[in-house]
Parts: sequence; structure tokens; C-alpha cells
Amino acid sequence: MTHDHKTALAEIRQVLDRTDQTSVATACQMIAEAQQMLLYGCGREGLQMQGFAMRLYHLGLAAGMIGDMNAPPLGKGDLFVVSAGPGTLSTVTALMQVARRDGARILLLTATPEAEAAKLADHVLVIPAQTMASDLGEAARSVLPMGSVYEGAMFMLFEMMILSLRDTLDVDPARMRARHTNME
Repeated sequence: MTHDHKTALAEIRQVLDRTDQTSVATACQMIAEAQQMLLYGCGREGLQMQGFAMRLYHLGLAAGMIGDMNAPPLGKGDLFVVSAGPGTLSTVTALMQVARRDGARILLLTATPEAEAAKLADHVLVIPAQTMASDLGEAARSVLPMGSVYEGAMFMLFEMMILSLRDTLDVDPARMRARHTNME
């Protein structure tokens, strides 16, 4: 049996349509106000976070990934942006505790806002999509496997957030392009 892309794209669109735009604006404000930020996500969520960190860098923001050799320490005035679609992941919780201890603000992206990890966040941006925590049995509702709807929605949401931040920060598209690596 084959599945066409229209069904998958419709599912991602429904997620984005249900994402609270006031919450997105708050997340963008936190990013714009941060002195520096580090991002983190496990697995495929981590890949989406890497793409977001790259675009934030293209905007001229001090953004990097946890685990990079040049990742700075986070403290007061900084932001930890982390994704835990299923809600609670041990690595995510441990890193959130370190960020909290050292005074950084925390922006959590998740499909499960009632999870324990949400209590550690300064702001929770809910991406209301199926994840690996809800892909079996009666809870399964997507044609895509496991957490793919969440991850696909992350990509589109991040691109829309970059456009909003570009306007807020008054960054010319040519400046963004100039920050892209020439080492490809």
C-alpha cells in the first residue's frame, strides 16, 4: 500500500493550525532577548534542532548545540532551547536541571505539556502532534511513523519562527546569506 504526500502534509498542517501563535510569539521573544543560547533534542528531534540553531546563527544570534566542542556555558541572560516531544527524556531533564541551576531560562518544545519536564521550563511551546509516546494502538493517528509528524511540524514551525525573528531583529536576508558557510 502506498501513501501519498498529501495526507502527510495535511497532518503537519493540522498540527501547525493547532499550535498557539501567542505561545510561538513568546518563544520568539525569549530567543530575541537571549544573550546566547544552546539547543538540544534527542534523535530526529535533535536533527531539527540543529537546523534551527543554524538558522538562528544565520540571523546573527549566538546559538549552538549541546555537545558541540565550542558550546559555551549557559547562565543568567542565556536560553536553553530543548525539545522533548514525548514529554520526558532522561537526558533532556538532566540538561534542563543544569540550565535551571545555573540561571539560564528554558524554552521547552513538546507535544506533552503535562510531563514532568514542563515544570522545569520557563515557557512551554506545545506542538500538538503524534510522537513516539503516542504512536501505538488507539492513540496512533498519523499515516507517518513514530514521531515524524512532530518532527515535520518542528521544521515548518522553526522556519516560520525564523521569518518572524528576522522581522523583529530587522535582519536583511542578504546578511543571513552572508553568514552561511563557504566551506561546502
